[in-house]
Amino acid sequence: MKIQLETFEQPTKSPFRLLHDPKLNHLYYWHFHPEFELVYIEGASAKRHVGDHISHYKNNDLVLIGSNIPHLNFDHGVKTNYLKEVLHIKPSFKTDFIEQTSELQSLEHLLELSKYGIAFTGSTKTEIGKLMKTLHTLSPFDFFMRVVTILKLLSQSKEFELLHKKPFINKYRKKEQGRLRKIYGLIDERYQDKISLDEIATLCHMTKPAFCRYFKKATGTTFIGFLNQYRISQAKRLLLTGKNISETCYACGFESLSYFNRTFRKITDENPSEFRRRYLNQ
Repeated sequence: MKIQLETFEQPTKSPFRLLHDPKLNHLYYWHFHPEFELVYIEGASAKRHVGDHISHYKNNDLVLIGSNIPHLNFDHGVKTNYLKEVLHIKPSFKTDFIEQTSELQSLEHLLELSKYGIAFTGSTKTEIGKLMKTLHTLSPFDFFMRVVTILKLLSQSKEFELLHKKPFINKYRKKEQGRLRKIYGLIDERYQDKISLDEIATLCHMTKPAFCRYFKKATGTTFIGFLNQYRISQAKRLLLTGKNISETCYACGFESLSYFNRTFRKITDENPSEFRRRYLNQ
């Protein structure tokens, strides 16, 4: 499955988008998007970084994140076997459907509350986790109804904590939000090709030094580091689908096998053949 950066619009009329088990554990992905996000992860213990809130979850987590709240991928740095389900809800679902339907007031309250960031606990987390793990198996109609059911159960739950004391305000201006989406879009579309700093800086109408400073401040890593982590994430998927190391190297935009091997080891602490052997044995 192709890793999809969460700032993208998919060509669908559905108000929902599911990312089934996207693996981004070797990628530092500090990002935001207009969609509401419900994320469930199990089999992992890691950092929960949503807006200004930083804490750690153990074993599993279920969090509803409001529109445009920056957050780190919940699997960052995870080395255990884990499962993750990410559900995106378009803002138009709230404005054009929920707010226009009096019977759905509880869902409107839930999405309003998501401005604080909501971490669910107890039996709610267990029950919703089970429902989310089967979403990818459903037909479009059943998928839609299941998501509405999930939102209903969340709106009725009292097993949660708010991650902020007041609604989180995104500090990025709309211009900066658009710039980051443009950068992520280019990476997702062109990671198989050579992407130079000059090209990406020109795309953002910035000088190369100014772009490097901007990207490091916005994401916590360099552009080349971010690009390489994204390429390695793609490489891991290709290796597990049967591609050999050489094919994977060039399919992910690396220009030499030696550089690919060095980068893979630097990011994952093992070489490509060790990675593939370990997962196939498991």
